[in-house]
Amino acid sequence: MLRKPVSQEEARAKTTAWALTFADLTTLLLTFFVLLLVILNDAEAHVDRLVNIILDETEKELAPLQKNNLVEIERVTKGIKITLTGSKLFKSLSADLNPDADPILVQIGGLIRTSTLMNIHKQPRWEPLLEMINKSNDTLNIEIRAEGHTDDKPIPMNSKFRNNWELSSARSLNLVQRLSQLAEMEQHYFSALGYGEFRPKREIENIKDRVELEEARAENRRVEIYFDAFIKSKNENINSF
Repeated sequence: MLRKPVSQEEARAKTTAWALTFADLTTLLLTFFVLLLVILNDAEAHVDRLVNIILDETEKELAPLQKNNLVEIERVTKGIKITLTGSKLFKSLSADLNPDADPILVQIGGLIRTSTLMNIHKQPRWEPLLEMINKSNDTLNIEIRAEGHTDDKPIPMNSKFRNNWELSSARSLNLVQRLSQLAEMEQHYFSALGYGEFRPKREIENIKDRVELEEARAENRRVEIYFDAFIKSKNENINSF
């Protein structure tokens, strides 16, 4: 029995049939990965929301510090900002802390040490969050970072510091070392930075009145302590040099 000749259209359809199956498979795989990405992003967003809730609670716990005129508390993107007026902490051109600053540093350290953020591992309600972080091979990194700032006045030639950058760095370092001692907290939580006169709280270029100018400079002489938490991959510690 003679077979009916195969037309070009039928031949072409048979040779390209696999492409339709492959296209369907590729579409399914792409859909799967898109859904997986959405799920992962939702999980990360959920963790971030919970961390922000912890920081919000901690900010309320630190609120009593604002009864002291030397301290300002503010919830910012980088966590919780505790601003201390520099003129009460240090003598002019010195990085040595005034002994009179110890009581407020003791209070700051005590509130930080007993805060929700520092005791998250002891509270059962945060166990699901910690489990989610651990399953992602991440860790919750807690940091207490001091950032020193000076005014715009140049450093005298006879000073031990070459510039305001060095002075502000030394001040923030001395502050975190003292805070670590008074709070009885491990030093690995702490870090220090100095910005000199380059990040003023108040701009002074257009201030003409001498009294107002000195007031602005006094505001710019400060140390900002950031109490923050963020998710960090455990692999970062392994791969760091």
